[in-house]
Amino acid sequence: MLITPRRDNLNKIVILNPKGGCGKSTLATNIAASYAQSGPTPAIMDYDPQGSTTAWLERRPEELPEIHGIVAYKKTMQATRSWQLRVPNDTVNLLVDSPASINHDDLRELTRDSTSILVPVLPSSMDIHAASRCIADLLLVAKVDRRDRKLAVVANRTRKNTKSFAKLMRFLDSLGIPIIAVLRDSQNFVRSAEEGMGICEMQPSRVKPDVAEMNKIIDWLNAWPQRRRDPAAITSINGKSTVGRSILRRPRFGSA
Repeated sequence: MLITPRRDNLNKIVILNPKGGCGKSTLATNIAASYAQSGPTPAIMDYDPQGSTTAWLERRPEELPEIHGIVAYKKTMQATRSWQLRVPNDTVNLLVDSPASINHDDLRELTRDSTSILVPVLPSSMDIHAASRCIADLLLVAKVDRRDRKLAVVANRTRKNTKSFAKLMRFLDSLGIPIIAVLRDSQNFVRSAEEGMGICEMQPSRVKPDVAEMNKIIDWLNAWPQRRRDPAAITSINGKSTVGRSILRRPRFGSA
């Protein structure tokens, strides 16, 4: 399914959740825009048949920093699959926008050689259930070792001080997986998607809280070499240690 070069310096970030509409493409495009600002040119490998990140790249203004696009959901007879999925030699940061409803073989292949795996989760009972199954599959099927500390959760489209938000945070805190950012339900993300931009490329005064949360994600992603080497405990954004806690136990939630 996925062919990526084996390079020690390649930061391969897989954004994964088999449920559609959870914000995978929004996360991928905004991370890519942040990396494009700092350079070198990042790449997005779009596996989603909807082609949302590819369409976003097509809308991207020419004056903004370049982002290399790889249309992985299309197959062509004019080139080999390895040539079609080639990653530029100077690419350091590769974003993989995964499709919905992938099988176990594709899950294992998609996450192979990844340095980071992000799971965006929305505050609804259906999304919480889907995220729980997704993370269990990553641990049990794809054999992602929690000790590698490459797996993290992003709470997406949240509204604080609501029962659904409180329920989502209780669920995420029960996973034993770090929660690295909480993205609010903001029209800024909608506008940036429509304009082919990232939040970081919009008027700073309008997007300050959104950029602050995105920067938390970028900081965590950039620390992948240290996470790989450092034996210190995994911590969530609330500062709690997540070592020794199990995704396999059944979390208990309050009423929605």
